[in-house]
Amino acid sequence: MRLCEAQHKRKGIDGLSALVRTQWAEDPLSGSMYVFFSRRADRVRVLYFDRDGYVLITKRLEKGTYRLPWSAEQGRVVIEAGELLLVLEGIDLRGSSRRARWSPRGGLRATADSL
Repeated sequence: MRLCEAQHKRKGIDGLSALVRTQWAEDPLSGSMYVFFSRRADRVRVLYFDRDGYVLITKRLEKGTYRLPWSAEQGRVVIEAGELLLVLEGIDLRGSSRRARWSPRGGLRATADSL
């Protein structure tokens, strides 16, 4: 999931998908979600391509703002879906950190022959 810098709120599906192609040289048809927060951080738009067409979701807060754990100067940020859900629910992630998790060492893969 890619979080993108603040964009003009009037852009629709075509404008946002063109922005993804031209500004970040990415394919909006890839299935990734592109998330755009307004400058005031009171609106969010999520763009993604679902098997047979684009989906654009918009949410406007009636009161308050989203607490974004990254600065606007960072521009584009890649986050996990769970982190986005927490931000959208109003949870402040600034100051939070990830706990260490197990991950396989590089190059180790299970094959049918080794099982």
